[in-house]
Amino acid sequence: MEPRSGCPINAAVEILGDRWSLLVLRDVIFGDRRYFRVLLTGSIEGIASNILADRLVRLVEAGILTRGTAARGQRARYSLTEAGIQTLPIIYAAGNWGLDWRAGSDAFRSRQRLMRDEGPAFVEELMDELRVRHLDAPPKPREGPGPFERLDAAYAAAAGQEHADGGSP
Repeated sequence: MEPRSGCPINAAVEILGDRWSLLVLRDVIFGDRRYFRVLLTGSIEGIASNILADRLVRLVEAGILTRGTAARGQRARYSLTEAGIQTLPIIYAAGNWGLDWRAGSDAFRSRQRLMRDEGPAFVEELMDELRVRHLDAPPKPREGPGPFERLDAAYAAAAGQEHADGGSP
């Protein structure tokens, strides 16, 4: 798909700027949801199946995701490309804006707070882990829990606190 203009911001917005594309990528990246049915049923915003199908096709055509081949009756698995992994800083920036300017669940906000507190090095670590998961890159040596384990722990702690306070995550 050719962008309407030569502007790089326009080119990015044409692929990532609709209501659902970044949320689908969020679910692939942070939820490790890589199959259509899992993306559909795991969508906390309630994406419709026709919209999800359309966004997956668009993201594949744009080179953000790849769709694995599947025999009849089997599920196709979606994987991030390097271009898809490079959307993480965009999602991170959008999340920081949302953290500063919009209300939300403490449990969901806890992951963004952790990413912000850890800074750009943490985002790079997440991107390296995505390369391992989606591009079969060799894992980089590290000590302690990985970035996704740390995000899960932050969410679990905040969700537990919300539950103890009588709220729901």
